Amino acid sequence: MIPRYSRPDMVAIWEPTTKFRIWYEIEAHACDAMADLGVIPRENAKAVWKAKDVEFDVARIDEIEAETRHDVIAFLTHLAEHVGSDEARFVHQGMTSSDVLDTCFNIQLTRAADILIADMQGLLAALRRRAYEHKNTIRIGRSHGIHAEPTTMGLTFARFYAEMDRNLTRLRTARDEIATGAISGAVGTFANVDPRVEEHVCAQLGLTPEPISTQVIPRDRHAAFFAALGVVASSVENVAIEIRHMQRTEVLEAAEFFSMGQKGSSAMPHKKNPVLTENLTGLARLVRMTVIPAMENVALWHERDISHSSVERNIGPDATITLDFALARLTNVIDKLLVYPENMLANMNRFPGLVMSQRVLLALTQAGVSREDAYRLVQRNALRVWETGCDFRTELLNDAEVTAALSPAEIDEKFDIGYHTKHVDTIFRRVFGES
Repeated sequence: MIPRYSRPDMVAIWEPTTKFRIWYEIEAHACDAMADLGVIPRENAKAVWKAKDVEFDVARIDEIEAETRHDVIAFLTHLAEHVGSDEARFVHQGMTSSDVLDTCFNIQLTRAADILIADMQGLLAALRRRAYEHKNTIRIGRSHGIHAEPTTMGLTFARFYAEMDRNLTRLRTARDEIATGAISGAVGTFANVDPRVEEHVCAQLGLTPEPISTQVIPRDRHAAFFAALGVVASSVENVAIEIRHMQRTEVLEAAEFFSMGQKGSSAMPHKKNPVLTENLTGLARLVRMTVIPAMENVALWHERDISHSSVERNIGPDATITLDFALARLTNVIDKLLVYPENMLANMNRFPGLVMSQRVLLALTQAGVSREDAYRLVQRNALRVWETGCDFRTELLNDAEVTAALSPAEIDEKFDIGYHTKHVDTIFRRVFGES
């Protein structure tokens, strides 16, 4: 992932130095466990820890790998250069490369999940604050892009909060599912490494032993992990699309913060473009495109092959780094979002009173008019508002068939905006769990 869309804490998880440090810890803890079981001499296990403060030389490992054509062997050779060949001769005893690679990958994904969970908690806090700030800020609800009935900006923020709260649960579930390790040896039978070694290594590294592995950890876990990231990314885009719509010139109900010195266009100085949310839409696509390859990785030949390896070396960093950046950017957008209540009211009243059509329809049916006739009467007047911009209430009051069923006072009452917000508190209690 390019630096433009990266944040340092997440990037650090995927640095080669971090990976080799994790590899080292896996091997060192495995040596401790094997020494406890009497499989290798205690002195050799202690000797491995001589490298605990070593910063492994990535260039040197790459140099060895250029000859060996095997990354784990290259690392073990480099480790022996620090520990001593004789002292390191029991390192990797009974283990296979995937024990190191898969356990490390799951540690990296678990750490990445921790950052994403913290990101999501920050976004939730921003959405909650803005929801309460605009709890009763009236705006028009839309369906098919067309004015429907009144809602509030607070409810818009609240529904995004509820969606992201579900995503927080998904991230926590994904973290739990991916936090497994395997030190089970070739084809996963523990023939040459005691299961207690796996238990010790996993305990030391905050993982759960994989109940049954082949030569690899089952990839359905990873498919679920990346699928969860894909859902989160789709939710990010869902919020971004709403903001992009609200910032359109002819709508302008909200807009991204535009800082001093910011430029919107190289050609048109007047432009204030929704560049951040457009960027989020693009980043969401990048995260989602990792989901299908992760699912295709589930089907491996027999006890293992490496068709998944090249995929994961790409999608692991790319998906987590991109989503981390996107969540942080969206949080900033929500925090600083400019909201224009006056424009919301102006938009809602562009066709005066038209959005109250359902209330009039229901009132007519309750007054004894058939639904078919009530719909015809309301639509007849509503279409005149669409065509001429006249006032809907006035048209109804001048319609003899309508006034034959409803008094002027009854018609007027159907234009009370408070009718549409009477259950906002109930919805907020459902979303935020507060009395």
